[in-house]
Amino acid sequence: MEYGLLRFFHVLGAVLIGAGLIGVWLADLRSRQLSELKPFSEAVRNIAVFYDGLVVPGALLLLISGTWMIVKFYGGWNFLHIPWLAGMVGLFAFEFVEGNTITRLYFMRLRRLTRSALDAGHATPELERARGELAPTFTHFLDLPMLFLIIALGTMQPTNWMLFFAARLQRSQLRRC
Repeated sequence: MEYGLLRFFHVLGAVLIGAGLIGVWLADLRSRQLSELKPFSEAVRNIAVFYDGLVVPGALLLLISGTWMIVKFYGGWNFLHIPWLAGMVGLFAFEFVEGNTITRLYFMRLRRLTRSALDAGHATPELERARGELAPTFTHFLDLPMLFLIIALGTMQPTNWMLFFAARLQRSQLRRC
């Protein structure tokens, strides 16, 4: 019963974070198409709503339920010997840190700059520079593929590390041709 409940909450967390990341992605794409300040500020506000309302609760639910399952059913630190689980934990940890540093801080700053621009009545140079930053954009657009990879690992559950290196091996073989 305990495993079933934990698994349910884990899947619920994955659904929340997936829905939130798709919403953030769509709102961000929309914001990039807008030049008028008011609709842009609404798109930026929607990004914050999706992050705070779905992504963060989903990530916390995944963190709590995943940690509990690892401790209770996978022998704690022994998860490091289970390739699919170690991969999921490593990718989740990377995304958790990246999402709460580069991406989240960028969108918080973008929201603050947008409010200042609304108060000023026009787009400020700081806002225009922030909109053109490449590092937060790159990390932000990695979120969905990383989530897909994490889910793929949990679904396929590879039992050895070869799957992790298959793409690298394939790439080196293509170079030889």
